Amino acid sequence: MNIGEIARRSGVARSTVSYALSGKRPVSEETRRRIQDVIDELDYRPNASARALKEGRTRTVGLVIPPAGARMTSMQLDFVASVVEAAARADLDVLLSPSGGDQDGSFERLISGRRVDGVILMEIRLEDPRVVRLAQTGIPFVTIGRIADPDGTWWVDVDYATLVGQCVDHLADLGHRHIALINRSSALVSSGYGPALRAQEGFAEAVGRRELTGSEFCCEDDAAGGERCVAEILAARPATTAIVTVNEAALSGVQRALERAGQEVPRTFSIAGVAADQWAEEFRPPLTAADVPSLEIGAVAMALLIDRIADPDAAARHRMFTPPISLRSSTGPAPRPSARPAFLSPPAAPPWLSGTDED
Repeated sequence: MNIGEIARRSGVARSTVSYALSGKRPVSEETRRRIQDVIDELDYRPNASARALKEGRTRTVGLVIPPAGARMTSMQLDFVASVVEAAARADLDVLLSPSGGDQDGSFERLISGRRVDGVILMEIRLEDPRVVRLAQTGIPFVTIGRIADPDGTWWVDVDYATLVGQCVDHLADLGHRHIALINRSSALVSSGYGPALRAQEGFAEAVGRRELTGSEFCCEDDAAGGERCVAEILAARPATTAIVTVNEAALSGVQRALERAGQEVPRTFSIAGVAADQWAEEFRPPLTAADVPSLEIGAVAMALLIDRIADPDAAARHRMFTPPISLRSSTGPAPRPSARPAFLSPPAAPPWLSGTDED
């Protein structure tokens, strides 16, 4: 229950409730008693850090999201939804800023002029000038993702390197010797996007440790990209019997391309990955995956930001998520050569699927 609900039930403005709680301005005894009666009825206990934040100048936090026109994944949308919901519980407003870089006008407007009390920054690159810029302003901020050297910063992240390595280990334990990684787009990889590079790192380490043959493919974040990528894998690496993916938005296309190629999951081909649970459950058969708790991640980022605003001198804190691999139905023993489809390369893709993710 938040201050807005208390104000509604008391028949007063939100600011009046805030003044009654903080004592910053006088409130009549009758009004104070009416507010207290509602608080007692609702058993409201204002969080100390949230109360401190409410006494700030704006009671607004900024959330930097991918730039306008960019396709947001289900995981990214969950981050936004959970941050907004957590802010509402603390009686805060959220100002969304679609921004692609530190020189972006939207980003500069957000951090200049003290329009917000703090910022949550999504989609972090290993070398991210936006993080440097925020540090220069002194505005409290938390990142969803982390830079290459995150010491001294507040962040929440998923351990992509470890999770991808665990997926490779699972497939290797099932006898697969030729595994491909479906990563994010080549543009994100080349920009230094943290999850993509850490997935790359974890895949290379696990493939080398298990003495496997591994190949990496970049893939656009959509179904068409997934279809193109699988067609490329089966044409360029026909011995491949398993895929690890960190590109949840491409999963429906991956499924269609495997079906078109005559691959039966998991009898002749296995797939595992890192994805939000709704994508894993919608895959057919359901995807063996590390289910990213995207809603929890956004809520934790918001909680850290509230704490940092309340105590600017506090030591940096972070939270790393390493969810367990949920074993579903998309992985099985490596097939015997005789069990694989008669053709190892897929039939020609329709013309609209031609090209690569760089087109």
